[in-house]
Amino acid sequence: MIATQTLGPAIREGLQRGLRGTLWMLKILVPCSFLTFVIDVSGLLNHLDFMLAPAMGFLYLPPEAALPLTVGLLAGIYGAVAALAVLDFSMTETILIAVFLLISHNIIQEGIVQARSGLNFFKATIVRLVASVVTVLCLARVLPSGAGTDAVMAAVSPGVTSFSVQLQGWLWDTGILCLKIFAIITAMMVVMELMRAARVIPLLARLLRPVLWLMGLSRRVGILWLTAAVFGLTYGAAVIVEEARAETFEKDEIERLQLSIGINHALIEDGAVFMALGIPAIWLWGPRLVAALLVVHCYRLWTTWQRHRRGGGPVEPAVKPVGRSG
Repeated sequence: MIATQTLGPAIREGLQRGLRGTLWMLKILVPCSFLTFVIDVSGLLNHLDFMLAPAMGFLYLPPEAALPLTVGLLAGIYGAVAALAVLDFSMTETILIAVFLLISHNIIQEGIVQARSGLNFFKATIVRLVASVVTVLCLARVLPSGAGTDAVMAAVSPGVTSFSVQLQGWLWDTGILCLKIFAIITAMMVVMELMRAARVIPLLARLLRPVLWLMGLSRRVGILWLTAAVFGLTYGAAVIVEEARAETFEKDEIERLQLSIGINHALIEDGAVFMALGIPAIWLWGPRLVAALLVVHCYRLWTTWQRHRRGGGPVEPAVKPVGRSG
């Protein structure tokens, strides 16, 4: 139980940390969101669709798959699902597209988020893209090719909307998103402060140890991994930055955590969105979990080999809290 005298300070600290985390996140999200909006309304995605079409055959996908993949890579899950809902793909093709995008969606924005919270932008982006490609290639050999039940389709009537109306829509959606981010991050910060005051975090960390060991992660990052796995990379990264301010993590701990949650985050929300297309749940959660596990363990083997090649030395030098500078 939390003592009455510590309840108020814990809530105030959580609110302050929530506000700091929200402001930090919005400095990234709003510019990236506006850039994506401009790219979308400019019609540039159509040209990207044409350029990416030759690569679709390598992924066992038809050329039309370049559109939802491009939208998902740049704009996120919801735009990709909207594109999938009006295109005619078999269930196998829909699963491959969904798995690719569950790993590598919103790649630029989330890459910046990860870069600001402990992992190099290019490393984060390349690892996610490679994991997407390898996972899809492996699944394509397991799933039946071509045949299958078509994904859920919805008829959408194309229309012409003025730029000012689209801009108003973007401003409204962005405002709602900002309020959502503030509410979620602040609530998580308050809960974490209350858990810290009640000394619940050590208990949860112990319960997560078997899962963390399987995933190749340090037991100290258990709460951070759980936060990103449930709430997503955007919200999880904000929590990671704030938690790192309060505690010093090793560089290797943060990098393994970021590699894992980069591939395997927002398990409930993202998976539920694609389930609306009729995709079985096992294909929405299983491949990502396995991919994250393999990537982290391969990273651990690589860093171990690198240390041995250098003739030993410090395993993981302590680093200052990651996140924003200045």
